[in-house]
Amino acid sequence: MKKINLEQKFSLFDETWTPKIIAESNGQLVKIAKGQGELVWHSHNNEDELFIVFKGQLTLKFRDGDVTLGPGELYVVPKGVEHCPFAEEETHFLMVEPASTAHTGSIKSDATVDISDQNWI
Repeated sequence: MKKINLEQKFSLFDETWTPKIIAESNGQLVKIAKGQGELVWHSHNNEDELFIVFKGQLTLKFRDGDVTLGPGELYVVPKGVEHCPFAEEETHFLMVEPASTAHTGSIKSDATVDISDQNWI
């Protein structure tokens, strides 16, 4: 394993809401993504999902209120909680989640990226 430079990894792609795998630890995948606009409302029935923001501002919308994260902040969405990620401007963030976690849970949309298409970079 080599050290990972997150800024360099973020420079390798432009797509939004398309997770890229950068590491694996104990069955958990470490993924980075860029977001702008809104993803889709979804939940993960069996997995928590950890978000850490590096650039920009990520709002995690919930049915009962929102949580907005800036650089250096993190939040764990508990399993089973419906949420909708939103970023007004391009935002760079990292997620840690089990390898089995489907991108948009059981919701399939044009934005959904199948686990097999979440490439290592």
